[in-house]
Amino acid sequence: MKGVLKSFLLPPDFYADDVADMVGNCVQRHGVEEWKAVVLTNEIHGHLGIYSTLGAKMGLLSRELFREAGVEEDLSVLSYAGSVPPVSCLNDGLQVGSGASMGHGRFALAPSEEGIAVRACFMGGEKVLELSLKREYEERIQEDIRRGVELYGHSAPYWDYVRSLALRYWLEWDRKRIFTISWKRP
Repeated sequence: MKGVLKSFLLPPDFYADDVADMVGNCVQRHGVEEWKAVVLTNEIHGHLGIYSTLGAKMGLLSRELFREAGVEEDLSVLSYAGSVPPVSCLNDGLQVGSGASMGHGRFALAPSEEGIAVRACFMGGEKVLELSLKREYEERIQEDIRRGVELYGHSAPYWDYVRSLALRYWLEWDRKRIFTISWKRP
């Protein structure tokens, strides 16, 4: 089933200034599909965030890996991001990027006693794929956030700082390199 848009690329002046500055470079590096997934995610999410952006990248990567494995059917997702921000923001991006949504009954949260992580399992056909953010990227986020809190507390400049981090991670981090990829037995 098709969506509603024939094309998603808009002229740069349709985007916020900081996003407009990176349209061409980001599309060239990561492709139109990632651009679309991250923009839609953050519009739905209500602000441009780190974990929502990572979720879109992770969800899109899952679809690509399943296509490469010959699985063309709809995916189901089990997220380990929990329901408490900021990590739970990953869930918005996972739904948009993977196409598996709560509304379709193909998206669920793992029980909280299994721990909170930037991780998800994707199921399609007879295959199960687990993706998780590599430790070095998790540590980078934690360090950058710690630095932001030290500098700004939780003031308006702090949220501007977080947005700048999300933009930087979106542009610089390649979805094919930032996640640990593990195929599991069903």
